[in-house]
Amino acid sequence: MSLYIHKISYKMIVAALLVVLMGSSMLSILAPVSASALSSSETPDLNDTTRLTAFIDGIMKVQMDSYKIPGAVVSIVKDGELLLAKGYGQSNYETGTPIDPDTSLFRIASTTKLFTWTAVMQLVEQGKIDLDTDINTYLKSVKIPKTYKEPITMRHLMTHTAGFEEGGVGYQITTDPKKLPGSISETLNKHMLARVMPPGELMSYSNYGATLAGLIVEEVSGISYDDYIQQNIFEPLGMKYATVHEPIPAALKPYEVLGYAKEGGKFTAKPPTFEGGFRPAGSGSVSAVDMAHFMIAHLQEGRYGETQLLKPETVNLMHSSAFRFDERLPAMALGFEDLRKNGLRVLSHGGADTLFSTELYLMPDKQIGVFVSFSGGDGGTAAAGLLKSFFDRYLPAGEVESPSAISPELEKSVQKYAGSYQFTRRNHSDIDKFFSFMAQLSIGVEDNKLVIGSGAEQEVFVPIEPNLFQEVGGTGKLAFRTDDSGKVTYMFLDILSSMPLERSTLFNQTKFWFPVLGISAFLFLTALLGFVYRRQEIKDMPLAQKWAVRLSALTAAWALVAIAGALLVVMGMDLLQRLSQITPSLVVYLFLPIIFVILTVASIVVSVITWKYKYWTVLKRVHYSLVALAAVMLSLFFYHWNLLGWQFG
Repeated sequence: MSLYIHKISYKMIVAALLVVLMGSSMLSILAPVSASALSSSETPDLNDTTRLTAFIDGIMKVQMDSYKIPGAVVSIVKDGELLLAKGYGQSNYETGTPIDPDTSLFRIASTTKLFTWTAVMQLVEQGKIDLDTDINTYLKSVKIPKTYKEPITMRHLMTHTAGFEEGGVGYQITTDPKKLPGSISETLNKHMLARVMPPGELMSYSNYGATLAGLIVEEVSGISYDDYIQQNIFEPLGMKYATVHEPIPAALKPYEVLGYAKEGGKFTAKPPTFEGGFRPAGSGSVSAVDMAHFMIAHLQEGRYGETQLLKPETVNLMHSSAFRFDERLPAMALGFEDLRKNGLRVLSHGGADTLFSTELYLMPDKQIGVFVSFSGGDGGTAAAGLLKSFFDRYLPAGEVESPSAISPELEKSVQKYAGSYQFTRRNHSDIDKFFSFMAQLSIGVEDNKLVIGSGAEQEVFVPIEPNLFQEVGGTGKLAFRTDDSGKVTYMFLDILSSMPLERSTLFNQTKFWFPVLGISAFLFLTALLGFVYRRQEIKDMPLAQKWAVRLSALTAAWALVAIAGALLVVMGMDLLQRLSQITPSLVVYLFLPIIFVILTVASIVVSVITWKYKYWTVLKRVHYSLVALAAVMLSLFFYHWNLLGWQFG
């Protein structure tokens, strides 16, 4: 969640933008080590645990140093057995406690959702929940508005197709344990998100939706969410070092892994974050060995040892494709994201907060599961690198087939896909919307191919079928949707099954607003400079003209301060600040756009007066009117991006 956009590679942009948009962990593709340098000409035997351990150790040593990682853990299972479980670094640098894969509790953030979805499926097989029934049937303390004719169902929640907007500024997490425990129902009622898309139409990853599912588990079962997960998942699977309680219960507190940031050359412990009322979406803390139990149960048709967590048919249903953007690309299963890695189907889920990064991969066809978690540093990149190296060594892809000859008809249509796209996972109603201002993905065209980025980080895609493109020199794919008129509406990246992108409207595009803001700022500067250099001339003007010039200068100065404040105060908030509190500086800043709009209205009125009574020369009146117009455009910017007033969710 603490990553920023540094490079233009399309896969890295996807990871960074998702972090900006609320931080569910997603894959980056940097591998810290060359897999080919670590592998032989033949595929090694995964059951050779000595070599497997040496291989993972080698990667982790490089990653811990390169990405400033204080602690990490890995567990790998195959055919119902634990092959490897190992910790790296320390869980507490003050006490020198090493990471123990059996007992060290790592925060797994959104990977917690897999417990929530598993709980839902237990209640489905008991006949207490139907996947296709209106969720308002099960909800007692929260009611979802009937914004659309179609009701939201549990299937929609599990496939992230319920149609909720994103939200979270000021309330999604907290670092203050005094605010815990929080009621799930109270939280959902207080921060109810708007429905912005009919259910079942498109994916948009939703913490709110997962939390609703957790509340349904609570209200249908009759026991609290925390206790349900403990009694029906952790205890049956022998997961003794696992909890969704916040803060971690006293009995497990000694095993808590602290999150660290590297400051001044050493690791500094940072306060843990809590999900509060959003616990079903991300409150889990689990050891690597206990997570192995959970992976084995899902890979062994719901069975772990003598425990049958879910019936085989329920597991198969949960793992099956449940919603697909494009039939030619990976789908969403019920709670799991469907990926393709080296030609294999992978069921996955990641999680990240401001310090911890986690990934869980299941390969049902190979009966293999991998869990990795990091307690600081650039853990998202490290996890992706480790998993890529693991796949390339033990589950290598076949030869990548180059796209066959491209038909002239497909080449001719490439241009229509170019443009700006934004994630469906974004806010529409609150100040949160402004944080997606920079979250744009630009698609260009060169030589009848789609390009993302430039230079060494550029990715190139060629058309292989209608609305489908393949990466040149790789296996990555882009798919598009078009409306009845053939206009492109959505884009889908195969590495991101829960997060399509929507074609940006003009008012949502940075390429529209940057020139507008740039020209406006220039006009405001000329108004201020003119005011300074014409002081004597202004002094000799009639009173009405004098006040007109002063008003323009004040409006211009206020505009520049408001623009600077938007960048420094609002955009300058780090992720922890943004999601955990409404800062006093933000509250104060939001007075500026409101006052600016008042000044803008006054400037427009006075601009009309200057023409009516022919103040100054024509050229000066034109300039005055242009400054007023620039103020109008900036007011529209504040209005469009929800910076007018205190629009907190």
